[in-house]
Amino acid sequence: MIVGTAGHIDHGKTTLVRALTGVDTDRLPEEKQRGISIELGYAFLDTPDGQRIGFIDVPGHERLVHTMVAGASGIDFALLLVAADDGPMPQTLEHLAVLSLLGITRGAVAITKTDRATPERLRAVQAEVAALLRGSGLAGAPIVAVSAHSGAGIDALRALLFEAAGAGQSSAEGRFDSEAFRLAIDRAFSLQGTGTVVTGTIHAGSVRVGDELAIVPGRLHARVRSLHAQNRAVEQAHAGQRCAVALAGLARDAVARGQWLCAPGVALASERIDLRLTLWPGEARPLRSGTRVQAHLGAAHVNATVALLDADALAPGASARAQLVLHAPVGAWHGERVLLRDAAASRTLAGGRVLDPLAPVRYRRTPQRLAELDALGLPGAAGRLAALLAVAPHGVDLRRFAAAQGLAALPADALPGDALVHDGLALGAAQAQALEAATRHALQAFHERQPDELGPDSARLRRLSAPRVPQALWQALLARLAADQQLVLHGAVVHLPSHGAQLSAVETRIAQKVAPALAQAGHQGAWARDLARDAAEPEPLVRTTLARLARRGELHQVVKDLYYPPDTLRRLAALARAVGAAHDGVVLAAEFRDATGLGRKRAIQILEYFDRIGLTRRIGDEHRLRNDCTLFS
Repeated sequence: MIVGTAGHIDHGKTTLVRALTGVDTDRLPEEKQRGISIELGYAFLDTPDGQRIGFIDVPGHERLVHTMVAGASGIDFALLLVAADDGPMPQTLEHLAVLSLLGITRGAVAITKTDRATPERLRAVQAEVAALLRGSGLAGAPIVAVSAHSGAGIDALRALLFEAAGAGQSSAEGRFDSEAFRLAIDRAFSLQGTGTVVTGTIHAGSVRVGDELAIVPGRLHARVRSLHAQNRAVEQAHAGQRCAVALAGLARDAVARGQWLCAPGVALASERIDLRLTLWPGEARPLRSGTRVQAHLGAAHVNATVALLDADALAPGASARAQLVLHAPVGAWHGERVLLRDAAASRTLAGGRVLDPLAPVRYRRTPQRLAELDALGLPGAAGRLAALLAVAPHGVDLRRFAAAQGLAALPADALPGDALVHDGLALGAAQAQALEAATRHALQAFHERQPDELGPDSARLRRLSAPRVPQALWQALLARLAADQQLVLHGAVVHLPSHGAQLSAVETRIAQKVAPALAQAGHQGAWARDLARDAAEPEPLVRTTLARLARRGELHQVVKDLYYPPDTLRRLAALARAVGAAHDGVVLAAEFRDATGLGRKRAIQILEYFDRIGLTRRIGDEHRLRNDCTLFS
């Protein structure tokens, strides 16, 4: 368990931690000289049952609240201190606001310096504190009177912390069993003989010596050389512990406070975060959309702009969905605590939890998007995924969803049994049925407009019926419709079972006569005029027959009057895939030309045809293979 101290400057936080643990958390010479905490300090206390409680001693000075927030964002239990001689002071109120807005509900209040107050004064301060806690996250928290000087109440406070540590153990175990590793870095330094070391609180997951980890924001990776958790050398550390991680292969200046150390599978950073936000009840004015703020997440703080999604203004004490537009990327995952202070960093405004760390730029206030945020606000990753599938019209990217949730992998039972799943994407049952109906309707309309054609190719049909559905899901949807005999896949062409471009007796005869020449033409393909000449048939009739065969999916017309049979084009597609595999997915025209033995012009004509039918995608001057295409496979 991690305990975070909070309270006004000179109310005895560091002294009380020393009385509880025997450790002086003021480590900087300036802190010793001035008698105040400037940086986060750490101490540890062993419980009778073998656990170790970590203490984060935070500064109480108003100008160091950002440091206090960095410590508070990862704590499990808050220890709010109020001096008996002073009573609640300005930073007492702000620290209480910070703790409440970060969603910390486990804690206690220590009335310190009781040796300096009369019993009457002590009772008055206790009553004042109890009233102050009402309406906050720590409402009803136990209040313990202590004196670090005389030792009064220290044993009672220590026993209360031992009891809280035992009660919180199961929740920490659940977090490291189910989530990927994430540590908020609040300090980075070098040690002689060890190298770069980062410290912080583990927010989720577990880590072992030898693990490969990512640093975000950024693209760096490093290996865990050694670990210290709760100030002891260990082979494994987990959520709810203070941890020092020695990293191999990483320069000291490559990592800084505010970054995250995390499992590579969930390495992400965002400049737009959707969250549920609550404005502190003590605020005098509503929070308006467009307000500039300082956003604190983990140990990072960055300037941001608030965009409210439910209304134009948020009243004090009220909650609403909002989007934070950040001025620099930060690491963020579902459920992480966020705190907002005003742009001048003079007071705490609001707090909340992340709903979607990869928020969209457009359509952020549409009913569709708000329905998705409602789904993301539900408890449990499986419940959120099921609800999201029920409202997402174009499916859910499961890898993106898992990473945003901070999960190394989705639970085995996370997907509803009736979902359409393919290549890491999922489509809800209701959405799949709606898209199937739209596809059949689009096909019927196409047949009515162009009765002489067998049907559109699958890429054109997707543009007509489901343009925003990912290609992989579209192919899976077509395959399911074909398996249910609701449509027919004829090569790249799609049509309803009741529709067909039938060949006449003459066209059937011509098709049979030109088939050997088409097969023998090889990679060069066959021109309609040459096929007509060799078959001794009228050229207009041969052109009509070839066009009908192409509409039926039995030939491919690469350019006007140039035809290829499916087997030849399948071989050319295999060569294109081989070239692309050797060049990071890019099919280089020169390499494809050499592999096929064609001239440059013909090779480019074939690559442009592959662009049109969806085997490749043209990006600038490159022909890039589509991973989601199943044509000619």
